[in-house]
Amino acid sequence: MKLIQKTLVAAATTLVMLAATPALADVTIGVSLALTGPGSGLGIPMNNQFKLFPKTIAGEKINLIILDDATDPGKGVNNARRFVTEDKVDLIIGSCITTTSAAMAPVTLEAKTVQLSAAPVGVPPGQDAWLFRLPQGFAVMAHPIVEHMKKSGVKTIGFLGYTDAYGELWLKEIIKQGEAAGIKVVATERFARPDTSVTPQALKLSAANPDAILVVASGSGAAMPHKAIVERGYKGKIYQTHAAATPDLVRIGGKDVEGSYVVSGPAVIAEQLPDNHPSKALAVDFVAGYEKLMGPNTRNQFAGHSYDAAIVLEKVLPVALKKARPGTPEFRAALRDAIEGMGRTVFSHGVMNWTKDDHWGYTNETGVLLKVAGGKFVVEK
Repeated sequence: MKLIQKTLVAAATTLVMLAATPALADVTIGVSLALTGPGSGLGIPMNNQFKLFPKTIAGEKINLIILDDATDPGKGVNNARRFVTEDKVDLIIGSCITTTSAAMAPVTLEAKTVQLSAAPVGVPPGQDAWLFRLPQGFAVMAHPIVEHMKKSGVKTIGFLGYTDAYGELWLKEIIKQGEAAGIKVVATERFARPDTSVTPQALKLSAANPDAILVVASGSGAAMPHKAIVERGYKGKIYQTHAAATPDLVRIGGKDVEGSYVVSGPAVIAEQLPDNHPSKALAVDFVAGYEKLMGPNTRNQFAGHSYDAAIVLEKVLPVALKKARPGTPEFRAALRDAIEGMGRTVFSHGVMNWTKDDHWGYTNETGVLLKVAGGKFVVEK
């Protein structure tokens, strides 16, 4: 009888101890990427890098749920709703497409769930309380383009870009910074992401004959407008944005993109960075891991954002776990607070310093201007 009593007491004590210990729970992350459709050249490399994502961080198992949004804002919204209602995720990463990421933002705001956008998305003031951008902002990336234009004597610019938010935000920024530098946008043409030809637009821009043309497109879709301009006989300088800093531009563009300029984060030209560049070690590590997995010369700007997402989590999860357990509103709020307070953090794509009032974070030193030479990206001196 005494033995039974002792056993019951021991069992009760164990239960009390277990109740006093926080239950272990996976950290669940929902990822929405363009794995099909015209934006797949951005989403697929990100998905490849997620194969190297840490399995555990701060002692917690990381559970990734990756869905295809097919480059479709509507599907991105459906993915976001599933993440917050069915999967009860702690954090969302995506999308890699600006319009899709923007469409997801109201869902993540309402659900009070952090969204790490893999696109440089702009939303109305006050609606980015839970939205943080992994890519560099438009102002930061326009800066090296405009500086290079100034040094090269460019006075007039033609613009050929998407009709969506990515194109619109780039147009506003290049007009703003261009005017401040004495450079004027003299011709503006737009096209939709699914378009397969921009011949009329290219003809108008060639006829305007600006000193330089800025093409605003992404992934494999950036080669088509570039080639169209060259095929219409344009001989001036052509610049591309950071969404075009992928191997697809060179692979599809071929000789037509030779000599053109592309702004990028530092990750894709890791070995060319000076030894004192803060991102060099991480950029080299990213490239080494990715190309071991995918093969030589497969590095990609967007894959770097997946790499940097892991850096964010490795820094903020230990902080958030001190306040709450995964799977709770308190934990999601603790993640947001930790991101806003994580301070200066080196990424493969530059130095980030998110704050409560700044969810972009990067500085003007971040953007690197590349030149296409010999079928490769090289740092423009």
